[in-house]
Amino acid sequence: MLVTLLVAAGVVLLPLPALAMGSRGLFKQPGYSPDEPADRASHILIVALRGLVLLLVFALSAVVLVSTIGAAIQDVELHGMVYVLFGLDVLLALLIVVSFGRRDRRPVRRRATPAGRSASSRRPAAGPPHR
Repeated sequence: MLVTLLVAAGVVLLPLPALAMGSRGLFKQPGYSPDEPADRASHILIVALRGLVLLLVFALSAVVLVSTIGAAIQDVELHGMVYVLFGLDVLLALLIVVSFGRRDRRPVRRRATPAGRSASSRRPAAGPPHR
């Protein structure tokens, strides 16, 4: 019973948020130029594959959640294939998070004024050496 609830919690904690993050980044592709036909074809292929992965994660999450909740209610043991589907679901969720589910990187914020340098850290001025 405890393992069943842990599998259900694992689906709720990783694949479902990854599904939301991935659907937000489905159409984003940095460097895409709509003027180039080759870019357009590759963009369509990438969006189609991303959509397929999202659909697969959605289906796997639904099957695993229905199985685990049903097994917890009926107090029966889970079928071994549910654990395999759970592992596949988690791996695909990690693929989504690492590849296209990430947020865009923000530019590095630089300070308005550089830190002042002390006299000892400045380079010596050009000219004859002081004796």
